[in-house]
Amino acid sequence: MAESAAALPGRTDLLMSFDPRTGEQLAQYPVQGGAEVTRAVRTARATQNWWGELDFGERRSLLLDWRSHIARRSGELVEILRNETGKPETDAALEVMLAVENLDWAARNAERALGRKRLRSGWFTRNQYASVGYLPLGVIGVLGAWNNPVFTPMGSIAYAMAAGNTVVFKPHEITTGVGLWLAASWTRVVPDYPVLQAVTGDARTATALCGAEVDKIAYAGPEAGGREVIAQCARSLTPVVVEHSGKGSMIVHVDAALDEAAEAAVFGAMANSGQNASGIQRCYVADSVFDDFLARAADRAAKLRPGADNRAAYGPMINADQVDVVRSQVRDAIARGGHAVLGGLDSFRDPYVEPIVLAEVPEESIAITGEGIGPVLVVNRVSDLADAVTRVNAAGNGIAVTVFTRDIVSAEFIAAQLKVGVVTVNSSTAFTGIPALPFGGVGEYGQGHSHGQQGLQEFSRTMSIARRRFRAPVRLSTFDRRPGHLRLAKAAFRLRHGR
Repeated sequence: MAESAAALPGRTDLLMSFDPRTGEQLAQYPVQGGAEVTRAVRTARATQNWWGELDFGERRSLLLDWRSHIARRSGELVEILRNETGKPETDAALEVMLAVENLDWAARNAERALGRKRLRSGWFTRNQYASVGYLPLGVIGVLGAWNNPVFTPMGSIAYAMAAGNTVVFKPHEITTGVGLWLAASWTRVVPDYPVLQAVTGDARTATALCGAEVDKIAYAGPEAGGREVIAQCARSLTPVVVEHSGKGSMIVHVDAALDEAAEAAVFGAMANSGQNASGIQRCYVADSVFDDFLARAADRAAKLRPGADNRAAYGPMINADQVDVVRSQVRDAIARGGHAVLGGLDSFRDPYVEPIVLAEVPEESIAITGEGIGPVLVVNRVSDLADAVTRVNAAGNGIAVTVFTRDIVSAEFIAAQLKVGVVTVNSSTAFTGIPALPFGGVGEYGQGHSHGQQGLQEFSRTMSIARRRFRAPVRLSTFDRRPGHLRLAKAAFRLRHGR
């Protein structure tokens, strides 16, 4: 939510976007204020009357048409994504494909997740027909992230639209072009109904959207920004879905397949230049395999090369402000007694950061307690699984934890003790490619869920209905109840619950 450094000098109504690889200016966009945001929300409110009244099948058909349109013209979106983030083509294409998979799943499964279902009635209410269904909330405001500007917001946009809501999307100022392309692609498919609109700008625009009487705000980004969004929305009692951007942890047990674990750790830490909320910041490794694992991870990381071309393992730091954050974390880790196994303070060649592997970093270091954004992997030694669980829960700033072990029963036991939303076993970030799998944080890390059935219900309101089917033989919900009916009910109650 911090105000963009991309604002044009001397102007308050424009901001510029840049290619982070070269610093070249890509485009300039208006900073839309309260009036423009209010107008977009009013348009969304009017459009929702039409969109929300369509049945699930009609919405599914239009959303699948949109999906097909994005897929056919995905090359355009990939190019914009590459220009605004500097990602290699493979990473950009994978992000677009995963986003489209989520759109497809949300469209196809909304009716199953949200459609009206019959519920069993109680013993005393057998004459009642009970059912529950989910209705749209109305207008959803989505505040986009810069690190995965297609995949992350689509985890809210697609699910909100499939649930019958309209969306006003404020992309991050660094990746404004991506957001505008997504909104324009919807307009090309359904030109007369702006179910998805994009508003452009900086923190002032985001603030205006939080105060524009939307029915829910979905935010993904740094923890400080999430707290600011929550505080702003609290003034109007607007509910929020918050996903913070810090990476998670890995636990490596004594029986782990170390090559596979090292590969997963390095990919989780370094992919997208370490700018994935689903990635890995810290590895807690059993003492007996610590040295072997560390050597394998460092060896794999040493083979990676950041750069601007498609042969590079990963691209630049997308947000220039984050370079200093990563540098300060590495400096603090070393100053507190951690040691650099690979790279270190000489790994920074703005806007690129060479792979860094740190070991034996004290748990109080900001390299562990802070949000991990950058190609840095911390590897620490633990005495046993209980020690690893304690450290993971103490750090508490990750959406997911990965456990590498051949003992699946132990892995599931560990999962129950971890205070995170997702636990993966013997793989790292692959869970993000499962649209049906909901994920969300715990405690301050996140509020609410994205993806899956819970992601659809996140943008819905519950509507329960009970109707009388026939006159009850034992009538208790009346002042005209008969003494015999009450005696019969008491006897049945004792038989059912008093034994």
